Amino acid sequence: MLDLIWLIPALPLAGFILILLFGRLLGEPKSGILAALMVAGSFVVSVAVFFELLSKPMEERHHVFTAFSWVPIGSLQVDLAFLADPLSITMALFVTGIGSLIHLYAIGYMHGDPKFSKFFLYLNLFVFSMLMLVMGENLLVTFLGWEGVGTCSYFLISFWHTRESAATAGKKAFVTNRVGDWGVMMAMFLAFGATGTLSYAGINHAAESGALSAVTATGIAMMLFIGACGKSAQLPLYIWLPDAMEGPTPVSALIHAATMVTAGVFVMTRINPVLAISYDWLPTIIAVVGVATALFAATIAVAQTDIKKVLAYSTVSQLGFMFLAIGSGAYVAAIFHMVTHAFFKALLFLGSGSVIHGMHHEQDMRKMGALRVLMPVTAFTFIIGWLAIAGVPPFAGFWSKDEILLFAFAKSPILYVVGLITALLTAYYMTRQVIMVFFGEARWNDHSEEHGAHGDFKPHESPKVMLAPLVVLAGLSIVGGAMQLPFSSKTHFLEKWLEPVIEFGQADIHYSWAYENKYILLGIAIVVALSGIAASYMVYSKKKFAAIEPNVMAQGWFYDKGISNFMGGPGRKAFDGITWADRTIVDGAVNGVGKLVQGAGGFLRKGQTGAVRSYAAAVGLGVVALLVWFFVRGVVL
Repeated sequence: MLDLIWLIPALPLAGFILILLFGRLLGEPKSGILAALMVAGSFVVSVAVFFELLSKPMEERHHVFTAFSWVPIGSLQVDLAFLADPLSITMALFVTGIGSLIHLYAIGYMHGDPKFSKFFLYLNLFVFSMLMLVMGENLLVTFLGWEGVGTCSYFLISFWHTRESAATAGKKAFVTNRVGDWGVMMAMFLAFGATGTLSYAGINHAAESGALSAVTATGIAMMLFIGACGKSAQLPLYIWLPDAMEGPTPVSALIHAATMVTAGVFVMTRINPVLAISYDWLPTIIAVVGVATALFAATIAVAQTDIKKVLAYSTVSQLGFMFLAIGSGAYVAAIFHMVTHAFFKALLFLGSGSVIHGMHHEQDMRKMGALRVLMPVTAFTFIIGWLAIAGVPPFAGFWSKDEILLFAFAKSPILYVVGLITALLTAYYMTRQVIMVFFGEARWNDHSEEHGAHGDFKPHESPKVMLAPLVVLAGLSIVGGAMQLPFSSKTHFLEKWLEPVIEFGQADIHYSWAYENKYILLGIAIVVALSGIAASYMVYSKKKFAAIEPNVMAQGWFYDKGISNFMGGPGRKAFDGITWADRTIVDGAVNGVGKLVQGAGGFLRKGQTGAVRSYAAAVGLGVVALLVWFFVRGVVL
């Protein structure tokens, strides 16, 4: 099966091509079924490759398939090659597995949309691009997928482009990610200049063997971190992700849960040997940016009223936790939380889509309430997702978040405390969302006329094709934590699986106070999660305290607005000034030299009359001038 790893990205690509050629002919729902089958086929191949790798000794869990020589230019030899190892196959498993469920869900969600086939065309292309990103054997193949998911995110976020807000959100995502792309390109230039290769194996080997200097390693890792901040929505480049909610809900689940936003975490884990030999301040910066992003986004989520915006800021916050793990040297914990987050966040987004579908496209949580009675399956599965993200044991999110906090404490108690506060806020705002949507009083009757129902408006449960993925994801959100339990080394299944990839960079905290007292920290995490839930329950259900939802938080601390005002005000003037300088000074200098040469040539051209007599006279004058020169020189000497 290892020689068939090319099928993993090839099947979604085949689906894209088939829908491109025959999408209109297939129509609804056949084009959606075709797209879902292609991603499901990719998942089946990924599972087969996983078991084959698992059957091999640890040191042999690495296979490269080379399709062809892509860039054979001098010393720059880059192959279009795919890498099957524990990290890439882990990524492929949940990208294709959850991608299959999202495709199935989308068949029901997008029912009746006039661009049904085009939607699945974009989805298959997106999955193909993501698989190219995670399975690339070198940075250039990864960058191909990196740019592919960026382009597809633009298509999908602005899918309903007739809405101005959707069109603007798509452009915002595309432009913001270009900033991060600059960092990835600079990292490639530095890596090739230092090691002569773009292959991950070559770059990481140079780091492990000492052939790569600390300063160069720091530059490569820093540039890749800038790229990761753009793709994985970290401060200061997170602003595109909340607006990405303008896309259809399956897009939100695909981008925010299992695929695109995890790309930055994946790349940083892939080059962990480079990060390990970098200067100590770089991992600290990554951890600080991660925990600051986590706290910042959590405070904003507390005051949001759009059901999808709460989840969007929650995603930014959870990604911050993953970067806190990266900066703390906890690469296993980062991947662990990435996988569990994919389970429960996909569940929450698809659950929110089910609510929106049942509420006739209403997204304001203030117009919901008591939906658990009318939407029992959606409510039950959503509650499981809530318990998982809130960090309640034994649900998946508790185990992965606790492991990150353990490593954070070992690195710095300050990082741990900020992470703990963020965990408290997460439990608080997610409980708030569940209460506002599924419990309390039914507020949708008060707004029935807004939907043209004239008093007959009634929410309804979603069709089975949408509910089935929710049930599967709910199950994974319950048992997903079993892949990495803290009780003993025998329960560290994910760590043993990833060991060939992360062994060099993984931090060793076995002799730290945090590790020796991990059960105390485990108990503190449980108390914090339950405290957040209890506080939210007292505020939003029992009404014992007034809700604290200041406008500054609802407006995202005016960060996004501040950037927009700057770009439209002083920034626009600065860009106009740069344009003027380029046009007047730079282009003026170039054009001035051209005109000077042109004028001088025109003057000299006048002497070229074409008359032989003129040329003979000039030659004669030249001879006389030479004779005079030699005569005068001889007299003087």
